[in-house]
Amino acid sequence: MQMSFYFSETAVLLFDFWSVHTPTGMALSVLVILLLSMLYEAVKMGKAVLLRRALLALPHSLSREALVEPEEEEDTGLTQGRWFQYHVGQTLFHVVQVVLGYMVMLAVMSYNTWIFLGAIAGSTLGYFLVYPLLGRG
Repeated sequence: MQMSFYFSETAVLLFDFWSVHTPTGMALSVLVILLLSMLYEAVKMGKAVLLRRALLALPHSLSREALVEPEEEEDTGLTQGRWFQYHVGQTLFHVVQVVLGYMVMLAVMSYNTWIFLGAIAGSTLGYFLVYPLLGRG
């Protein structure tokens, strides 16, 4: 196996059944990797939005008295439940982010230059399109 980047229209990506032998197949594979990279960036930004919301859902006072003897407010249980929901959401986003990251990394490790350029372009486009939405979350 070649251990340097090369230009070719043939490659085997991620699984044996994803075997590319034609220029059209390579173009479609680059498009799929580009979309996976964009999705990775979107998940990364979604995780940041959930983190900010989770931090806002935490109680304002974290003193020992507030933790040991919570005030009898209706809002306390709601706030804790909301924080837990955000935490579960962040955990799921993290799992998706790790899976997508490894898939893109393994595709790039095919050392096909077209696939590498698709991953870089997808990451760039994803960041460019999703980052402005971070301020709205």
